[in-house]
Parts: sequence; structure tokens; C-alpha cells
Amino acid sequence: MKRLTLQLFLCLILISAVIPGSYAATASEPVTTTAPASAEPDPNTVNAAMKEFKSLSRAERKSRMKDAKKLLKQYKADKKAGKDAETDQVLLAILAILLPPLAVYLKVGEINGKFWLSLILTLLFWIPGVIYALLVVFDAV
Repeated sequence: MKRLTLQLFLCLILISAVIPGSYAATASEPVTTTAPASAEPDPNTVNAAMKEFKSLSRAERKSRMKDAKKLLKQYKADKKAGKDAETDQVLLAILAILLPPLAVYLKVGEINGKFWLSLILTLLFWIPGVIYALLVVFDAV
């Protein structure tokens, strides 16, 4: 877990050094950068990014480090709050098979037409209710 967090932190720093102007936003604009956690960058790219990062002024390096730490802190807060979309999607898919109307309600967040249609399909014909719930959970409807 700590290794993944460290890799994400380093990727954010390296991406900010590789992409020119990625942190050239004003103070009123928040800068968002996404980095794939599982893919490792090419060593040549990392070396070039490190050389470019070291060639920056001290103030620019400090601001990029501050931005990267802020993004890392936000990432940790989101993860702690349980905002992992991939896990939620899997759980909703399992729930859509077991209790389709509940999965639709949890996905949509309110009792609306999609919920009622899922309830009717589930009560009348189980399989169409499951199919419709899976379509709603995966945002196909």
C-alpha cells in the first residue's frame, strides 16, 4: 500500500516535469493530474523528467512539490472515504443479480422511473429485471 502511494506520488512529480505547462495554472484554477497506478513509466522518460525537474528554479520545484503533495493528500482522503469506483461497481453488479431493484436504487440514488421499472420487471420476470439492473449499474441505460 505504501509502495503504491509512493509510486503515485513519484508519477505525479514526474508527469508535472514531463508535461510542459501542466502546472502553469493560476492560483484560482485547481490543477488535476491523473496517473495510472499500475503502469510503470519508461526509464528513459523518468531520467529525462528528472533532469528537467532539476533544471527548474528552486521556487518552481517547490511549487510543484507542494501541488503533488496536495494531490496525494486528496487521493488519500478519497480512498479513506471509500470513493473507489471500481469496488462500488463490482458490488453493485453482484447486488444487481441478487436484488435488482436495490442495486438500481443505490446506483441512481432516488426512487424514480428506473427503480419502478426494475421492480416490476423483477417481480414479473426475474431475468429481465436482472438484465435491466445490470444495464443501469453499468450506465448503459
